[in-house]
Amino acid sequence: MSERLTPMTDARKAGVPLTTEQLEHGAREHLWPHFTRTSLYEGGSIPIITKAEGKYIWDQHGNKLFDGLSGLFSVNAGHGHERLAEAAKKQLMQMDFVPLWSFAHPPAIELGERLLSYAPNGLDRVFFTTGGGEANETAWKLAKQYFKMIGKPLKHKVLTRKTAYHGTSHGALSLTGIANMKKAFEPLVPSTFRVPNTNWYRAKDDFATEEEFGLWAANRVEEMILMEDPDTVAAFFFEPVQNSGGAYTSHKSYFKRVREICDKYDVILVADETIDGFGRTGTMFASEKYDFEPDMLVCAKAITNSVMPLGALMMKEKFYEPFKKGMNIFPHGYTFAASPASCAVALENLDMYDEMDLIGHVQANQDNFKKTLDKLSDLDIVGDVRGTGYFYAIELVKVKETKARFDLEEIEKLLRGFITKDLYSKGLYCRADDRGDPVVQLAPPLTSDQADFDMMEAKVRETLTKAWDIVK
Repeated sequence: MSERLTPMTDARKAGVPLTTEQLEHGAREHLWPHFTRTSLYEGGSIPIITKAEGKYIWDQHGNKLFDGLSGLFSVNAGHGHERLAEAAKKQLMQMDFVPLWSFAHPPAIELGERLLSYAPNGLDRVFFTTGGGEANETAWKLAKQYFKMIGKPLKHKVLTRKTAYHGTSHGALSLTGIANMKKAFEPLVPSTFRVPNTNWYRAKDDFATEEEFGLWAANRVEEMILMEDPDTVAAFFFEPVQNSGGAYTSHKSYFKRVREICDKYDVILVADETIDGFGRTGTMFASEKYDFEPDMLVCAKAITNSVMPLGALMMKEKFYEPFKKGMNIFPHGYTFAASPASCAVALENLDMYDEMDLIGHVQANQDNFKKTLDKLSDLDIVGDVRGTGYFYAIELVKVKETKARFDLEEIEKLLRGFITKDLYSKGLYCRADDRGDPVVQLAPPLTSDQADFDMMEAKVRETLTKAWDIVK
């Protein structure tokens, strides 16, 4: 086997640190980065993160960056908690792996109960996965089988919102409402339908109040159910605060009305809180913030502070009831779902949440975060600053007064050509994205304070001021 070892393997076995050149060559020649336009790195170097601690990450050149996106909306408690590593080690030494296929194990049992203790009322059962997309896939498959088992076999269709993202597998991608992400993989799973999202910034000219707009958007859900026939519609999936498009919030009237509609037509209401959950919006789950009870709730990402892969689908007991009888089985699962070490890390992470009072910290500081980011509204290129908790988006516009949009060429020049690179050079990692209208997204660790808010605002202000000079 020795002749098959690579130079990097030789170096690792010898205890010799890898050089920057070795890492960059390996990344460029052999690694396929996710969701990345790889042509940008042909002939150049891909950013390689070599260290993470607290609110910061470091790249291969020693550059220190504030993690203004919490990894990917997921390292909510900040990086480098030794106790999470110790929790994983302790569990691995006791029992490294056993699947949930016909077995249970103590960490999964305890974590299931712990999660439900934080969840909205009425959720009593947990199905574990390894991520949010898998949990959405699980919810859809379960919904279809459930309705067949209770004598409503035609209920299989699902509704989701425009521009929403729910995952990358064929089923979860079919739920996604972003055309450019789907066209390379079509045809996808049929019977998914889009309803409006809650982009209040773009709706203000047509409605007197946000409450009125929320009711209008919710009523479009009923309209689509009736159009497709209630006997065929199984579920409505949505993020309480929608990420894609840029942190779309909703008036509480929206959630109340959607809940009424789903009850009326026996449609399962699925809250996708892959990003919204675990304090990001200022409560443990956004369903609590907006005062509604979903039938199913998807969570992942920050459940382990992203130290280990884990996701979960929480649901009402009624969906489990048909499987208690006879030979019935839900033929679905994942090898690594609820691995013992992942569950142990999640439990330790939730202990940290309670001890650090992360939710309380967000609640005490979220108004100041909003006020600080709202200062950016004086820039000509900023059309809207929106979000809640520690989850915000800054929408960029060509003409502030008319909300005129940039064209595709201008967006490319702004986002990939300048903004992302300039913020990185200033030591701020965040997200400049155009899934919908172009936005800069900020979702810092939940430990962030006023000094961090001021720093982010100052760096984003300087970059957007320069960006406006480029395109005006």
